[in-house]
Amino acid sequence: MNSTKSLFQIILLACFAFTFIQCGQDTATEKAPKLTNMNDVTNVTAPVAKKVKKEMTIHGDTRVDNYYWLNQREDQEVISYLNAENDFTKGKLKHTEPFQEKLYEEIIGRIQKDDSSVPYKDNGYWYIRRFEEGKEYSIRARKKGSLDAKEEIMLDENELAAPYDFYSLGGTSVSQDNKLLAYGEDTLSRRIYTLKFKNLETGEMLDDVIENTTGRGVWANDNKTLFYSVKDKSLRSYKIFKHKLGTPSSKDVEVFHEDDETFGTFVYKTKSDKYIVIGSFHTLTGEYRVVNADTPDDEFRIILPRDREGNHEYSIAHYDDKFYIRTNWNAKNFRLMVTDENKTDKANWTEVIPNRDDVLLEGMDIFKDHLVISERKAGITNLRVRPWKGEEHYIDFGESAYLAYTSVNPDFNTDVVRIGYQSMTTPNSTYDYNMNTKKMELKKQTAVLGGFDSKNYTTERIFATARDGVKVPVSIVYKNTTKKDGTAPLLLYAYGSYGSSMDPYFSSVRLSLLDRGFVYAIAHIRGGEEMGRHWYEDGKKLKKKNTFTDFIDCGEELIKKGYADKENLFAMGGSAGGLLMGAIVNMRPEMWKGVVAAVPFVDVVTTMLDETIPLTTGEWDEWGNPNDKEYYDYMKSYSPYDNVEAKAYPNMLVTTGLHDSQVQYWEPAKWVAKLRDMKTDKNTLLLHTNMEAGHGGASGRFARYKETAMEYAFLLDLAGKGESTMMN
Repeated sequence: MNSTKSLFQIILLACFAFTFIQCGQDTATEKAPKLTNMNDVTNVTAPVAKKVKKEMTIHGDTRVDNYYWLNQREDQEVISYLNAENDFTKGKLKHTEPFQEKLYEEIIGRIQKDDSSVPYKDNGYWYIRRFEEGKEYSIRARKKGSLDAKEEIMLDENELAAPYDFYSLGGTSVSQDNKLLAYGEDTLSRRIYTLKFKNLETGEMLDDVIENTTGRGVWANDNKTLFYSVKDKSLRSYKIFKHKLGTPSSKDVEVFHEDDETFGTFVYKTKSDKYIVIGSFHTLTGEYRVVNADTPDDEFRIILPRDREGNHEYSIAHYDDKFYIRTNWNAKNFRLMVTDENKTDKANWTEVIPNRDDVLLEGMDIFKDHLVISERKAGITNLRVRPWKGEEHYIDFGESAYLAYTSVNPDFNTDVVRIGYQSMTTPNSTYDYNMNTKKMELKKQTAVLGGFDSKNYTTERIFATARDGVKVPVSIVYKNTTKKDGTAPLLLYAYGSYGSSMDPYFSSVRLSLLDRGFVYAIAHIRGGEEMGRHWYEDGKKLKKKNTFTDFIDCGEELIKKGYADKENLFAMGGSAGGLLMGAIVNMRPEMWKGVVAAVPFVDVVTTMLDETIPLTTGEWDEWGNPNDKEYYDYMKSYSPYDNVEAKAYPNMLVTTGLHDSQVQYWEPAKWVAKLRDMKTDKNTLLLHTNMEAGHGGASGRFARYKETAMEYAFLLDLAGKGESTMMN
């Protein structure tokens, strides 16, 4: 497994970074008439949310929030309002419904219905995930010893999901003796999982059930002890417990409590199977402790205590009798150190790979004879193969802009590393790469049905000059028949937060835009980590506005270079990328023909001031602490909700999920209500709330594309490339 920041900090942080709960709310003193659903959706008018004045004062400054009352999920009046907004959206888009259905069928028509993953071997079994035609969910299976052996079905997600509107399978963990399976289930889309257990020999379910977990259990080597993490009321993972099979979960032993509310915690097992590891993470700080997996009742010992100054990030991987440590100690772009497994303080660390100013060390994967390093240079990830003895080399992929990564590699004793590869014109591909012979064997390339040919599309990479002179990479893809003469509609996408890099990835879904003449571009703006650690630091806290101005400047550059029609420039982003959308429509509303803001984090100041939400304090390293006036003033100057004005805004489609555990539904709901009240234009403003789902939208392999088809129909209709153009 790749021991990287993206695994233990970016992914876990993404799971919790926007997890906010309803706390300390005022009770509305006035009661507005209840909004009702309207059956004749063709004649609906825009809902008008009532106003209940709420004043919030700090630093001598008072903000008024007239829509604070919307953060009461159980209030029927709130539900009625959200339903009325959904009715309005459906009515405004009714003329596109046949087109939406056409787009949906087109999108899923490119997906191979009876698909399967490339099998990988672990502890004597080959593991496979496959899909059967006509089914939404996958089947998890394995074969003992050989791919010619009889298939054993471990889980059929289709059967498990049948009783629920939403179903998400968490992590699956097989015991060391290969007899028992632990897995997590979320049936509400709040990312709160119930752990269940199955005897893989008999097919019987065990009586053991553990609720309120993060979704994955970690087996000790005795095949009866399982470690897992649980969540507090704010959905922060904060405790690690030890469960003994056959005993009630109420008897489980707490082995670690992360009592610092700015940290979260997680548990995993090293690739060597020797250690159970408990990690604690903060935005800029890490800490690890381990116990031998053969003796799970022993006390955990700390590898290196956390930096109380909050600026040391590190992660660990175990091999032989050593720990390899990726660290930013005296190394902004990280370096790799090694130490004896029993002598882990810094005094015993030895440098393996030094820090480099132009290369970000992102991760490592260890094998018996090789070390594989993931490095990012000039925005592109390179895979570096370093034998323990002999000359090192980089894997050559033959393209200038791509996404490459080490995939599932549970086996130490091999000279073959499994890697994933894709570009904006190359579908996701799985290769086995022999680190000795340097030969690459393609195991699978995701099939794109319907006559797709990568030669019909062109991908390019340019650099936009930001207003402060910084060069910002932009990845672009378009169909060869699309002219670069300033006449094409263009959709610009970005994220730009948490140091999460947005790579130039392939999407068969995107072809529905490209084939209709759209250009698609990804702006690799500051706030990500594409260009190194400084790229992240220059797009956070008191430099956050660089993220927004970079995006705008990339849009200007795309127009200037003829990629985009200035009258048909569109923007899209989600979560923290939704914050980006909120900022750019306030800063340059006239620039965009249409904007899609998915689950947008737009009420920044109110959320970051609410210390009754434990996670808020952990976010201060990203956004700043608004209890400090300097940060408050800066944050308020860009917070989308606080900066809505009486002016013209572009056409906008805003999406959210009622059960979103990361960006609560009320943030986009309040934002739309305020925009609807204040904007001076007649452009379309739509709010779509998925009443059964959360941050990731609908579950199921194909159902999620219903919302994608709606978003694409919205964009294509505005660009005059839909099947009717009656939006406005």
